[in-house]
Amino acid sequence: MSNLIHSPRGRTGELTLSPRLAFLAGWVPQGTRLADIGTDHAYLPVWLDTHGRVSAAIAADLRPGPLQRARETGRLYGARHVDYRLCDGLADISADECDTIVIAGMGGENIAGILERAPWTADGRHTLLLEPHSRAEVLRGFLAENGYAIQREALIRDRGFLYPVMEVTAGEMSLSPGQIYCGAKLLHDPLGERYIIERIIQLQGVVAGKNKSADPKDRAHADQQRDLITELLAMREEWRHANGTGN
Repeated sequence: MSNLIHSPRGRTGELTLSPRLAFLAGWVPQGTRLADIGTDHAYLPVWLDTHGRVSAAIAADLRPGPLQRARETGRLYGARHVDYRLCDGLADISADECDTIVIAGMGGENIAGILERAPWTADGRHTLLLEPHSRAEVLRGFLAENGYAIQREALIRDRGFLYPVMEVTAGEMSLSPGQIYCGAKLLHDPLGERYIIERIIQLQGVVAGKNKSADPKDRAHADQQRDLITELLAMREEWRHANGTGN
């Protein structure tokens, strides 16, 4: 992938970005004012600052420990334009302080909660780069219902796991259940089929468990999941056709 950024740390002492963070870095617009929420070690904002990719950055975290690690990263690598901020999500960050917001490495429901508490993120002036570690379907559903639109989406493999990355702006979009669960814009992604298959396997496990229950609500939920599996199978065939691998 051309937008992967490798800066190996070792003899040169340069900061290393994991494949996941390197991919996100490739989507950050040149010269933007960045807010990195849940920054932990602040690898992304520090890398972007020291490589001249951002005009300013806020590295924000909820907990003092990670924020102290973030400051140490900044000192170690000579970051000059990073503001380290202890805050819950975007609670202490104003709309006028940033143009691009990165929220990565947490569950989709947590990302949705952060955005819900900061409705100014859907004002049309901000680009959101979102990378949920889990429950991506919760995030996609929230975005579709609250005035956001996914402009592009991609998959990145890191340490054996697939993670969706989304570029989101203000807008409107309508997603089918399958797109909510398995990606809105992954038709031509090289990892798209694997992602769909993984999601189908997960759903099959849910259906198997619900089928063992005597509760009618569980049986009804199993029927819904089977319908979703049917849509995902159709999405897989569409992906195969679009990528020239179908029969």
